[in-house]
Amino acid sequence: MVVSHPEKTRITVDIYGRSYTIIGEEQAHHVRMVASLVDQKMREIHDSNSSLDTNKLAVLTAVNTMNDYLKLKEEYTELLGSIKQKEEQEKND
Repeated sequence: MVVSHPEKTRITVDIYGRSYTIIGEEQAHHVRMVASLVDQKMREIHDSNSSLDTNKLAVLTAVNTMNDYLKLKEEYTELLGSIKQKEEQEKND
């Protein structure tokens, strides 16, 4: 059995004034979009608190991003539950 591994993409992006080389299986435009969103979030947090050093800013960005992710995940789960409930009701009608 031959196992095929997706080709890795190597792309350099700028986040908050620094260059990072990202290696992964995602398409280049996706990696650029993610990097752009991280950069945007870091700048947004920096605008609210300009005294933060880069490390603290990066951690706050990660915390904010995970908070947003968890909220969306909860909303998604609730939505799936509502859809499933509606489908069950339609089956029983």
